[in-house]
Order: sequence, then C-alpha cells, then structure tokens
Amino acid sequence: MPEDDKTSSHNNPLYTLHGMWCTSCALAVEGALARLPGVIDVSVHYPTATVWVKGARDAVDLTELAPVVKRLGYRLTELEAVDDAHDRLEQESRYLTLRLLVGAAFGMWTMLASLLIYVGALPSASIEQVVAWISGAFALPVVVYSGLPFYRAGWRTLLAKRPGMDVLVSLGAVGAMSVSIGLLWRGSSEVYFDTAVMLIVLLLVGRLVETLCRHRGLKALDALALPDAAISAWQKGAWVLLPINNVAAGTRVKLAPGELVTLDGILDAPGWIDNASLTGESLPRHFTAGQKVYAGCRYLGTTPLIMQVTAGVGKRRLDRLRHEMRRYQAQKGQLQKLADRFAAWLSPLALVLSLVTLLGALLVGLGWEDALVRALSVLVVACPCAVGLAVPLASLAGSGQAMQQGIALRDPAALEILARIRSVALDKTGTLTTGCHAVLHWQARGGMDEHKLQHKLTSAVAGSEHPLAQALARWSGGQDQHSFQPCIEDVDEFPGEGRRVRLVNGGCLMIGSVGWLTRQQVDVPSQAEEAALAFASQVMLADESGWLATFYLTDQPVDDAELSVKHLLGSGYLVAMISGDRQGAVSWLGERVGLVREACYAQRSPEAKARLLRGLPSPTLFVGDGLNDTLSLAAADAGIAPRSASEAAREGASAQLMTPGIGGVVKLLSIAKRTRRVMEQNLFFSALYNTLALGVVVVMAIPPLIAVLAMAISSLSVTLNAARLAWSEPDS
Repeated sequence: MPEDDKTSSHNNPLYTLHGMWCTSCALAVEGALARLPGVIDVSVHYPTATVWVKGARDAVDLTELAPVVKRLGYRLTELEAVDDAHDRLEQESRYLTLRLLVGAAFGMWTMLASLLIYVGALPSASIEQVVAWISGAFALPVVVYSGLPFYRAGWRTLLAKRPGMDVLVSLGAVGAMSVSIGLLWRGSSEVYFDTAVMLIVLLLVGRLVETLCRHRGLKALDALALPDAAISAWQKGAWVLLPINNVAAGTRVKLAPGELVTLDGILDAPGWIDNASLTGESLPRHFTAGQKVYAGCRYLGTTPLIMQVTAGVGKRRLDRLRHEMRRYQAQKGQLQKLADRFAAWLSPLALVLSLVTLLGALLVGLGWEDALVRALSVLVVACPCAVGLAVPLASLAGSGQAMQQGIALRDPAALEILARIRSVALDKTGTLTTGCHAVLHWQARGGMDEHKLQHKLTSAVAGSEHPLAQALARWSGGQDQHSFQPCIEDVDEFPGEGRRVRLVNGGCLMIGSVGWLTRQQVDVPSQAEEAALAFASQVMLADESGWLATFYLTDQPVDDAELSVKHLLGSGYLVAMISGDRQGAVSWLGERVGLVREACYAQRSPEAKARLLRGLPSPTLFVGDGLNDTLSLAAADAGIAPRSASEAAREGASAQLMTPGIGGVVKLLSIAKRTRRVMEQNLFFSALYNTLALGVVVVMAIPPLIAVLAMAISSLSVTLNAARLAWSEPDS
C-alpha cells in the first residue's frame, strides 16, 4: 500500500480521561489500550488528562476504547472544553483539600500521641499502651477516608496488570496499620500508626500542589481565547447586541471600524482587513464582498461592515488552534518516555524486593516484627511518585511560562529539542520585517521642492486605507498637518492599483503603480535609481502636467530584530537568513539586523531552503511565516511561526509567537534550556533517590516513618522544582 494510503487509513483522535489519580493510572490505561488490536500508538498525558491514540479508524473510535477503560474503573469521553477542564481541576482541588483537612485534623493527634511515646514522656507502660490505642483511633479516619483514592487507584492499576505507586502506598498504609494493631494486641506500644498517617497526608499535599500546577498550565490555553464580548447581530428585523456564544452560523453581524473580528464569516461588502495574525500577510488587504475572514483579524475600515457568520464559538479557526495545542500536549517527549519506562518497572521491582526482604530477614533470624517493618520500609521508600512527575510537570511548567511570555507552544515535547538547538534560520518577509513600509528614497521632476511635493502628496493619499498610502502620508506629514486641509472634490479608487483625486481648484492628482499610471496615458520616465533600489516598492505620483515624482518604499525590520539577532549570535548560535526575495533586499536587511553577507541567502526556492537547512549544524530551528516556508519548517528539527504566520506555516511549527517581533524566539530558547535542565534534574535525582533508597532499606533497618519522610521530600522536591520553573522569570 502506498505511504499516503497508509496514512489516510489511520486516525489520531484525542479524548479526555476521567478518574485518574496519578501517573500510574495513566500508565495503566496506556498499557491496556496499547494491547488492543489495530492500535499503533497511545499516549496518556496525566497533567492534562488527555489520551492521544493512533491506529485504524475503527480501532481508535470512542465506542471501542471506552468499554476497555471502563473495566479498569475510569471513564473516557470526547475531549472536554477548556472551561470544563478548569471546572474538573477545581473539583479535584476541593476533593483533595477536603481529604487533606481530614487527614491533618485527625493525623496531628496521631503524631502527637506517637511523639509522646517515642520521647518517653509518659509515666508508665500502661499509659503508653492507652496512648498507642488512641493514636490508632485517630489514624483510622485518615487511613480509611483520606487514603481511599490511593486504594481505588491501586486496585485499578492491578486490574490493568500495571501495578504502580498507589499499590505501594496502599500496601504501605494498610501494612503499617496491620503491623501496629498486631503489636498492640501483643502488648507492645511501639506502633507505626504515624507512618500510615504521614504517608497519606504528605502524598495528599504533593497531589494538591501538583493539581494547582496542572491548573496553572491549563490556564495557558486561555491566552488563545478571544474576549466574550457582545456583538451586534441582525435579529427579527433589528440590530441587537448578543453574547458571542449565542451567535450561530448564518447570522449577519456588524463590524465597527477598528473592531476585532471574533467569529469566522463572509463579508457582505468590501473592506480593509488586517489579516496578519492568521494569513501571514505582512500588509492589510482589501477584501471584496464574498471573501472569508477569520476570528482574530481586525477590521480597518472607516464605516461599519456587515459579515455573515460561518463558524460560531467552538468551531472557529482559532478554536482549532487551541484544540491542536492540546493534541500536541498529549504526546510525550523522549525524557517523558524514559521516566515512564523507569516508573513502570520500579513498582513491580519494589514489590519483589519487599517480599525478598521479608524472607531474607526471617532467614537471618530476625523476628516477624522486625522483618515486617523492613519489608514495610521497602514498600514506602519505593513509591515512584517523583519519577512519574519528573518530566510532565516540568514540561507543563515550561509550556505555561512560554504562554505567559506570548508564545503558544503547540508541541511541549519540542522543548527538549529547542534546548539543544545549534543553528537558527530566519525567513525575511513577515518574520524579520513588520509589513510597515517607509520611504527610503524619492525623486521628483525638476523645479519641485520637497515642501510643495509633500503638500501634493498629502492631497493624493488623504483618506486612503492602503498601507503604502499611509506610509506616504507619514512621510509627507499628512497625518500630523492639522493646519493643512486638502481641498478634494472627488476620489476614484482602483483597489490594488491606484487612485485619482480631483481637487476643488480643478487640478487632478494620480498616484499608484507604474503599470497603472502607464495605462492612464502618463508618460513615465526611466529611473536611474531602479537598479540600486530594485528591492523597494515603487509608487508614482502624477498631476495634470504628467509625472511628478517616484517614491521608493521598503518594509522595515521589526523593532527587536537587531537586538534579537545579536543576542542569538552572542549566545553561540549559528544564525542565517534564508529568503526567496531578491539579493538586494536580503543584503540590505541583513546589514540592518547585524548579519554578515555570507549568512544571508537570497532567491531560494522552498526546496532550496529545505536543502540549505539540512546542511546547517543540527539540531536546527527555522522561523518562518509563509506558505513557502512550510517545507523548511518540516525539514528543521523545530519550527517557530511568528505572529503573522499563515495557517500552513503554523501547521508545521512547534510554537507560534503571539506578540510582534522575533524576541519570542530568544525567550523560547531560554525557557527550553531551563525546562530541559529542570527535567534532567528531576529525572536524575528521583531515579537516584529510588535506586539508592531501595538499596539502603534492603540491607539495613530504617524506620517506616523515616522512609515516608524521605519519599515525600523526593516527590515534593520534584513538584516544587517544576513550580520554580513556572513562577520564575525567563533568562534575559
């Protein structure tokens, strides 16, 4: 079967998994789904509660997967809305808080009673015995009620034949209670109720902090949402204000001048639209009646414009971007897969080691009490909480921080690649330039001084919405000359070509392209500067006497282009500009932003761009915005689309800048380095902790309470290390 046919026969849906309690739950569901026939790949992402499945269309349908998940005790549904995810996490937070309060309220009396026994503060052994029973009584609500989620998750993972940390926690808590009750029955007051309480309470604290971090990461998606403002809609023969959520497809809505377009639709009349954020066009474009515009654009006209809605809230192109970002979040990077593999075998190993420790202690002559305590310590210390949280929390924190800096990270796994980038290639038009033109040079016929020319030019471009006309108005001072009022009688617009202005005094001005003026029978002289200024846009002005002047305008670099390029070069990256534009324009811009001529590649076709990228030191990063950049974005190890990127470019990019300029590239590379550093720290120390701790508790006696504290400190350190990344400022 051809490759294309293979690809088309597969589906990659995204679902929401309800009822997960920890990463072990995620691994259990992942393992169960991966064994199904027709499933090629599956990824369960615990921080976002999403399930990404790849396989044959019938095999990955919700009706096929949901029963399998239900048998394990979980619930699989269609992907929930972001608002629903917020509600779910808030419910989880309240659920955890309640159980934590119960655990703390009863557990503190257990700890106090145990402390009195440990320090020998009680006057007699009989009183110690009574206090020990009291300690157990206060521990009972903690173990039964607060620990219930651990037992439920442990049972589910056992059903899935993927025992995880919850099995160890459950055995540790129940084992500590059982051993303690047995000791009390024998008359001993050296009980371990405090071990069960500390194990449950500290893990609940870690889960609550972790849930708050997940909530913070989810809020990053809110930055992609448009405001829920009311919109003027035509209802029952009148214009009324409706909440945007109540506007359905087919409704006619009115756009005010300068208003942000909040719904996808088709224009009823022509108008100027700033479409940069969605189409990649660096200049606003004149849309004709019947053309489609998308939410996120801005109407730049001077009079209200009518639009017929084609997609309401939830089905807009911007909504699809949010959905796709969640799809990429559900997929795991190499470090996350490594952490999952480590956690997957750690729990079964701990169970085996616990049994071996019990049998070994009995064989060397230790009593049942000491043997059980040692086995209990092995179970407690082996809980792989930290390993399971090491990478996903760091990735989520890095993604959230990137969003706070105006960067929508569509593929959090790309943070691992971005941290190792060696070469950065930049597109020119729309990436390093603003789309805001300025007059670079002008030439006028003999006898025309600059002041008089500016007055005529002001009259010629007055009221025009064309970006080049506005650039000429800025040069002529027409936007600031309050004392000069153009005496215009009539204007004829030729969209995309030029305009004819008739003055009150009977004069006439024409401004537009060379071809249009030529068709208007204007004798256009040859320009000596054309060869030197071939990269600039050329606009000509004529009056009733003929050609008057020629203006050369060029797209200006983004404000932070020079600073960002110098920062990248100073950080040791190989930086190049690869463009399909002419050599003159590329060389001029390269000189402006601080690139040497040898690093500026001009007149490159899309195929040539991709080949050039593959020749740069890898891993490579490409930043581009246009349709012709999609191949380069695919060829690079990672891609970033600027704010003005086209839809095709965003499809191939790992991240999109939501603010003007390219400063976000520098910020994202810095965030990626810090994120990977935190990932590696978390993974290394959590793996080292579990490995060393297991070895220690097997060969020597460690009280279960100390094992609990060590395990909890390890988990909390991983969570707080990720939180430190989320709450700190990126390197400048």
